Amino acid sequence: MAEQIRNLIVIGASAGGIKAITKILEGLSQSINAAVMVVLHVSRKSNIGNISEIFQRSTSLECVVATNNLLIEKGKIYLASPEHHLLVNGPVMLVNQGPEENRFRPSIDVLFRSAAVHYGNKVIGIVITGMLEDGTSGMFAIKTCGGLCIVQDPSEAEYSSMPLNVMRKIQVDYMAPLDEIPIIIQNILNNPLPPKIAIPEELKVEAELTEKLMSDINKLKKIADRSDFVCPDCGGGLWSIKNDPTHRYRCHTGHVYTEKLLQDLQDLKIEETIWVSIRMLEEKRSMLRMLISRKSRGEGNETDSVFALEKRAQDIDEHIIRLKSLVVKLADDSAKDNQSA
Repeated sequence: MAEQIRNLIVIGASAGGIKAITKILEGLSQSINAAVMVVLHVSRKSNIGNISEIFQRSTSLECVVATNNLLIEKGKIYLASPEHHLLVNGPVMLVNQGPEENRFRPSIDVLFRSAAVHYGNKVIGIVITGMLEDGTSGMFAIKTCGGLCIVQDPSEAEYSSMPLNVMRKIQVDYMAPLDEIPIIIQNILNNPLPPKIAIPEELKVEAELTEKLMSDINKLKKIADRSDFVCPDCGGGLWSIKNDPTHRYRCHTGHVYTEKLLQDLQDLKIEETIWVSIRMLEEKRSMLRMLISRKSRGEGNETDSVFALEKRAQDIDEHIIRLKSLVVKLADDSAKDNQSA
């Protein structure tokens, strides 16, 4: 039963995560009075059973691939499968294929937010090596609901972006190298729980929308304000989530993006549109060259002169050169923005 679990430990990792998670699991006590739930970003074709076996070799705790409505028990480690969100709902876990958050499924934020709402001050959130921002909003939810936050020391992380992004937005409780994190966990378990605090209503609403795969505009209005942007994945209107340090956007369907990711996706869409324009212009230029060749041989019934056709082809050449230069500049600007982020 859920009452047996003193704490719920949730771990989020991305690039470099298998080795890093293994290091943490090695140090966890066999008698730990907590359950552990893990979201690791891997390829959708990855075999989660094989990853579970890797983790199992490093720990005496039982590693389990999460399944829907499975009871959460202490002393067990539950792993999210590729292409499936992992959430909690009281004493059981939920597994679904809801919309991606930050282009990830499973999403660290989804698990962390759900854990925060249902377990409050009993949650210990851990973000380790990985790229981009998944986990930051979820850690904010954990902190807001009275839980504790741990991040891997970015200086030793194989990829430092995820722990760094958490530290930029949230006052974390612990920042430590991997081999110290199990010691910190045990100290937390040996001490009294943090004070229990009220769970914010907006977090409850967002967790419910994700858990139940709901598309409810009236509920969305309670937690977000309509924005001027559209969803890059489904084209629906985006809503700006209130009181979130990551400045997230959520669409009616359920896709969620941080402000940084949304900006990157807008750049990508612009680049794709420009390349489509370049392709169409090159096709038009090829058609004009064919007409010029035919006209030069005295064939065809085109009314334009060879000179006029040549002029149009030259104009298109200039348009193509300018568009290609624009693509290069946009890519350079985007790279500079990412370096400064």
